[in-house]
Amino acid sequence: MSRKLRLGVIGAGLKAAEYAASWARMPEIEFVALADTIPSSRQRLIEVCVAAGSVAPKSFDDYREMLASCRAELDAVYVSTPHAFHGEQATAVAEAGLDLFLEKPMVTTVAEAERLIAAQKKSGVTIVTAFQGGLSPLVIDTRKRALAGEFGDLIAISGMIWESWSSNYDGHWKQQPAISGGGFMFDTGAHMMNTVCLLANSDFVSVSAYMNNHGKDVDIATAVSARLKNGALATLTAAGEGPPGCASYITFFYSRAIVRIDAWGGWREISVGSNAEPREEAEILGNPMKNFLAIREGTMENTGSVEMGLRFARLWDAIKESAAADGVPVRIAAP
Repeated sequence: MSRKLRLGVIGAGLKAAEYAASWARMPEIEFVALADTIPSSRQRLIEVCVAAGSVAPKSFDDYREMLASCRAELDAVYVSTPHAFHGEQATAVAEAGLDLFLEKPMVTTVAEAERLIAAQKKSGVTIVTAFQGGLSPLVIDTRKRALAGEFGDLIAISGMIWESWSSNYDGHWKQQPAISGGGFMFDTGAHMMNTVCLLANSDFVSVSAYMNNHGKDVDIATAVSARLKNGALATLTAAGEGPPGCASYITFFYSRAIVRIDAWGGWREISVGSNAEPREEAEILGNPMKNFLAIREGTMENTGSVEMGLRFARLWDAIKESAAADGVPVRIAAP
């Protein structure tokens, strides 16, 4: 059996604790160290690891101290902090020469993405963003079949995502602009944007967007019209106010087929000509660490790469710029 992956954690919030409950039981994983500014969060994650039969990881209140003290003991780091901290922390991990499993979204701006890519290229480490959709078997299979030309040319995309997000996260850090990096479109809507970026297999070249905060400090509703480099047209709608629930519906119109899929890769429907295949369903990933390990070992394509994160960041920066100008179209410069 190969040596265990020695893992560090930056950000010991509820998501990290939830994952740790299963990761600590994996024979391939060893929790070595964790960092979080909140003592109670660090203690909770330690207790989760111990309850799973793992040795208590070392604890730090500053991630920089963790990286400096434990660099020789670590192979990879999982980052699960508020969105605005991803760029700085992810770049520090890459500069330390450690592989990185990063919670979504990768970063908040194009500038942060470019810095992270530069650090990754210099160190040669593996970086994967933990979008469930990007790692979903149904999304990955759809991408392979589209790239192979099975569906024909991509003509248009229609994406929708909705959630009772405004009330669900009232007072939460996700609705604090300084650390969230955006509102509903950048949080739950990020799943839709990432799946679209991955399956469209093309950069966006022009974007027009509108946002409505509905009394909050961040966007609650967003509407986007866009053109892609491959000529396809796209509309994306995000509604973060409404009755309880959360769902999405993305339709890809090809010259020979129509593919409907949700942002997380939980289901897919394919129509070719007049024939509609039955809906396929897949469990939304509860343990993406297995995918990270496979990507790290080279047995799975990295569909959460920094390059895909840059495509996402270009789209998000353009949406913000256009929405701030009340829908004025924004041209996205070629990479």
